[in-house]
Amino acid sequence: MKRKKKRLLVYAPLSIIALLIFLYFENNAIGITKYKLSSSKLPEGFDSYRIVQLTDLHSKSFGKEQETITRKVKQLRPDLIVMTGDLVDSRKYETEASLTLMRNMTELAPVYYVTGNHEWGPKFPPLAKSLRELGVHVMRNQSELVKLGEGFIRIAGVDDPTFNHKADGDVARLNEHMAAALEGVDRAENVYTVLLSHRPELFSVYAQDRIDVTFSGHAHGGQVRLPFIGGLVAPGQGFLPKYDGGKYEEDGATMIVSRGLGNSIIPQRLFNRPEVVLVTLSRP
Repeated sequence: MKRKKKRLLVYAPLSIIALLIFLYFENNAIGITKYKLSSSKLPEGFDSYRIVQLTDLHSKSFGKEQETITRKVKQLRPDLIVMTGDLVDSRKYETEASLTLMRNMTELAPVYYVTGNHEWGPKFPPLAKSLRELGVHVMRNQSELVKLGEGFIRIAGVDDPTFNHKADGDVARLNEHMAAALEGVDRAENVYTVLLSHRPELFSVYAQDRIDVTFSGHAHGGQVRLPFIGGLVAPGQGFLPKYDGGKYEEDGATMIVSRGLGNSIIPQRLFNRPEVVLVTLSRP
């Protein structure tokens, strides 16, 4: 009996320490996911174009001055960096870590940003102003042409449909945002279009607008991922979400959903490490 008690006194603390290390790893060890996309719509005269996606930071820090995530992104040699919403968290709205990351990113490549469902209300305009001062392209229902090879690609960005704190999955509002972002665009020009939009559950809207590739987030990978099944729950999608993370295709359109970096209401990830996405575009 005494021997069993001694073993318990040794193994119980070790088990707790091991569990704490595992949980810390799950929340902080950044993984890199890579995709390759090709299209004949892409202009000639370039070898490849590397887009790094960040999303759902929720004001989280990865090392001093965001050095950990900055080092990982730098190693990916991006031509473009996109941030697809929830840069801050609405419950605390701490901007220092978020702006530090964006400052670091602008030193690596042009940065394009759209709002998530956490950036709204009177605190957002000062954040947007700070981002613009850093050189970040704050894409609020608008689009820009970006030089690539012998031609251009189009980068479009839309506000999250709950920017004014409406209900999840507001299709009518998103359609308004899409119309504004693509106003005056001649789709007959056949320019390859990249869309930044926070909500993956609205993929059908992006597909019907003939978007070539959409970058999205919001789902946090389902927060907890079940082996052979996927994410457990996601806002706007409920249990066992369809678009929890990865590459999806519909009617010739592609959507890349990142599992994101930080946490919000639920503080712990499980089998779902923070993620940085790299998409490499090329011609067939």
